[in-house]
Amino acid sequence: MHRTLVLFDIDGTLLKVGSMNRRVLADALIEVYGTEGSTGSHDFSGKMDSTIIYDVLSNAGLERAQIAEKFDKAREAYIALFRERARREDITLLEGVRELLDALSDRSDILLGLLTGNFEGSGRHKLKLPDLDRYFPFGAFADDALDRNDLPRIALDRARKITGTNYSPAQTVIIGDTEHDIRCAQALDARSIAVATGNFSMEDLAPHNPGALFSSFAGTDEVLAEILTPQHS
Repeated sequence: MHRTLVLFDIDGTLLKVGSMNRRVLADALIEVYGTEGSTGSHDFSGKMDSTIIYDVLSNAGLERAQIAEKFDKAREAYIALFRERARREDITLLEGVRELLDALSDRSDILLGLLTGNFEGSGRHKLKLPDLDRYFPFGAFADDALDRNDLPRIALDRARKITGTNYSPAQTVIIGDTEHDIRCAQALDARSIAVATGNFSMEDLAPHNPGALFSSFAGTDEVLAEILTPQHS
């Protein structure tokens, strides 16, 4: 019986992708909209792929209705280009990640899932390249919402559908590398674990009050113990 639902972000938390990811998005937007907008300079950290597309194109002067009209085509173009171009060498697996996922997946009281700003098609491909996708039977993605704070409830609903268990916020841990991950956990009243392996330092993340904060996942036992610490609702 799974008693704890553990939801991982992808970029900056499990792995890092080289600069090709930004170029792929720019090329997809040029293909569909004729402009990459502000893709070259936009801060992607912790943001939803769906929101990023709206933001970078709005910065180029496009109206939301214009963006929405071709949004599905742009998403599919980006996913297709990413799958075509991304290689294993573009992915950097972060320290301790595989060891932590092995330890978690060996436990019958843990259910692993994803809660990520990636579209599912591109996010799954990022994970497949270093053989991480197999750890995550389900997730909530940028395809599902424009607001990251909507994703935890979607993830809980999908967890219930595949396990028959109604996970409470107190049984849920959300793990990520940005303030956005912390805030979406707080929106659900779930526990958050932040890791400073992305673009934000421990000093950047601490003021957002995560339930726990690590510099990396190098200490498997320490991180596992924190994940398994009961939260009182």
